[in-house]
Amino acid sequence: MNTSPTDLNLHHVELFYHVARAGGITAAVRSMPYGIQQPAVSGQVASLEKELGTKLFHRRPFQLTPAGQELYDFCAPFFSGLGKVADQISGRSDRQLRLAAPATILREHLPSCLVMLRETYPDLELQLLDRTRNASIELLEREELDLAFVELSGDPPQGFGCRILREIPLALYLPATCKIPKSGIQGLAKNFPLIRQPATNQLSQLFSNGLAKRNIDWPTKIEVTMLDLVITYVKNGFGIGLGIMQPDTQLPEEIRAYQLKDFPPLKIAALWRGKATPMVE
Repeated sequence: MNTSPTDLNLHHVELFYHVARAGGITAAVRSMPYGIQQPAVSGQVASLEKELGTKLFHRRPFQLTPAGQELYDFCAPFFSGLGKVADQISGRSDRQLRLAAPATILREHLPSCLVMLRETYPDLELQLLDRTRNASIELLEREELDLAFVELSGDPPQGFGCRILREIPLALYLPATCKIPKSGIQGLAKNFPLIRQPATNQLSQLFSNGLAKRNIDWPTKIEVTMLDLVITYVKNGFGIGLGIMQPDTQLPEEIRAYQLKDFPPLKIAALWRGKATPMVE
């Protein structure tokens, strides 16, 4: 490198950090905490490369060079921790909770919990995000989240604090008039289309694993993004849906739930990184 660290433009280094973290200039512009145009980012990062006398990343496809990886590894802990330090200094960390969960949990289960939390923290500031399991874990890894509620089909990721909050049995949603054949789920698979969420969903993965152990082939005929939509399409006669036993949720009278007793339950867990704060606890 041709330039000493004291000569570097710190703002240029910060822009490089955002580009490296986001995986490209366009993605960085969308995710950065303040507004800046893409040409400005490109120009200032190019200036940084000129200052250092080396290329920091390849543009298409995006990939850090060895020099870029070295710089990112050095500056990432500083820039990623700035927000946390600022919150601690201002006292905001004692009243702020950044939380992610699936929409169903945010809508149906969290409000009553947050009412109780607000009694302890009257100045509570909340950031509530509707995110999938993988997206929540990514935000936790980047320290942009304090707590996430996720569905687990196995062990929690390494390096995370975890508390299992609930284990929910799997179920099939059937038309109320549907009779269970003597062969059980195997007979249902032969005679009814299957409605479920995407294969990457934790509930779908548990179900697929259970079918595989039983040598049952039941291809998905209708794939939907939300459990509520599974119920809607079963109600309208499109087939049998994959769901969960919901003792606190009443199904439409046209539908009944058939518990899959021999399948492992879906686990709902709380995840966090590092030491859990009193508010997270």
